[in-house]
Amino acid sequence: MTSVVATQFVPLVATTAATRDFMVVSLHDVAPSNRDVASKIISELSRHGVRICSLLVIPDYHHQGLATRDRQFIGWLRNLEADGHEIVIHGYFHERPPDPHESFRDKFLTRLYTNDEGEFYDLDYEEALRRITNARDEFRASGLTPRGFVAPAWLLSREGERAARDAELEYTTRLRTVRDLRSGEEFSTRSMVYSVRSGWRRAVSRAWNGALFPFLKNNPLLRLSIHPPDYSHPVIWRQILRLVDRSNETRTPTTYRDWVAERRLMTGHRG
Repeated sequence: MTSVVATQFVPLVATTAATRDFMVVSLHDVAPSNRDVASKIISELSRHGVRICSLLVIPDYHHQGLATRDRQFIGWLRNLEADGHEIVIHGYFHERPPDPHESFRDKFLTRLYTNDEGEFYDLDYEEALRRITNARDEFRASGLTPRGFVAPAWLLSREGERAARDAELEYTTRLRTVRDLRSGEEFSTRSMVYSVRSGWRRAVSRAWNGALFPFLKNNPLLRLSIHPPDYSHPVIWRQILRLVDRSNETRTPTTYRDWVAERRLMTGHRG
């Protein structure tokens, strides 16, 4: 990593009390079509002590049009970034056409687990690199500074990960890990996440996250992933806020960008 990038990548958490662990709240699927609800989520999280989040922005959500052409949306993102929030590249289209020849495992992961949105699950290297670099360049040209790439539903192939690294992005995350793409270090840290597409999914998600939370309390990094539809289900949203409130007692909110940078400082890795 060049000295210029290293300077830009200084963590905002460096002055935080060293005795506290950290928490990243990430807001997924941010796009012009859900800006209003995303803004409400960010505001409510701020009132509960989470003043910075990792915002996973989709460049062209379901081919609805480039987000970077929406001036109001981009202005909103720039203001959020200036306030300390992080802009993360989240796929490109956030959809994957079904393959009639795929295996049962592939069908389960790309259709049942995620609703045909596992865009980077099996993209080849060249196409993955093209989409990631296009997103990176479009965001940068709009005055944004993305450092990370997160695949939709965390379904990222090895070729997709190689493409993100070759696009000079700093890190990626999966459901159970955060990987520093510069040093190659991988950190085991599972994310809490909800599925709200049906009543049974909501019930299972509430029970699962309620049971999972105590087992994650000793992790140096706690991850909570939110999707815009979560806000529309009061029971789910209330549990999310309760988990945030409980975590704030012992953890400092941060972003993936800053947490990875802090880990580099602690371990001596500069990328």
